[in-house]
Amino acid sequence: MARLVVIDGVPCAPEEAKISVYDRGFLYGDSVFETVRTYVGRVFSLDLHLARLERSAASLGITMPVSRDVLMREIVAALANAHNEESYARLMITRGSGALGLDPALARTATRVLLIEPLTMPPPETYARGIRALCIPTVRASDAAHSAKIANYLASALALRDARAAGADEALVVDRNGLVIEGTTSNVFAVADGRLLTPSLESGILDGITRELVLERARELGLAIELRALSPAELSASDEVFITSTIRELVPVVVVDGRTVGLGVPGKWTRALHRAFRQHVGAAWVFGED
Repeated sequence: MARLVVIDGVPCAPEEAKISVYDRGFLYGDSVFETVRTYVGRVFSLDLHLARLERSAASLGITMPVSRDVLMREIVAALANAHNEESYARLMITRGSGALGLDPALARTATRVLLIEPLTMPPPETYARGIRALCIPTVRASDAAHSAKIANYLASALALRDARAAGADEALVVDRNGLVIEGTTSNVFAVADGRLLTPSLESGILDGITRELVLERARELGLAIELRALSPAELSASDEVFITSTIRELVPVVVVDGRTVGLGVPGKWTRALHRAFRQHVGAAWVFGED
């Protein structure tokens, strides 16, 4: 399995990859990024991810260094050159390098860094048994850049650290209003009273690509949808809870804040939506029989 790096369009070995210590992505987290993955060796939803990357960059006032077509070609070529059975790619756009100082005008041309990694999904028991989550109030750096996918994940990293220290597998972010809005790197869903609930984009969540695909599958399956955030108590009292992300797809959550969700096992709608999602992306169902 291979790992590759491409910096400003130039491939290099991971151990030789370098950017300036004056790059604002390193100094201030002044950057945006996207993560894409392959299915059966082909990159999935690349155009949607790059469109979101452009929106994130525009939100921060970062000028994209090259066109979307150039980025597409670089990503597709790098994934092919990795020769992995399945890969994921992380593309970062920083504001670039310049003199020390917070003023964004100090930066010059944006820097682009592409990382290619072998794809490893969570172990099968994650999907068969579900995970435990802890709700943690925190203020995210992304709150200052509405719906932009920025690279400053310190608040999420610390929330995940606290959740793991308390014996949970994942942290769920609680906002200033006391509502659960997302996971550390995921969108959150619940099923209650025959409805699929998930926070609206207006709550400040990331417009997840997998989130939107799950909502499409729910409509196809006839599951009613309500866009609203839940309190931690409401979430733990739901019939089902799951989180979504590009790499992990749909992961069942069976315990929230120490309280068992539903029957304490992955729910029927979680599995039905995950199966429908896998069918949509052209991947086999490999998570056991229903």
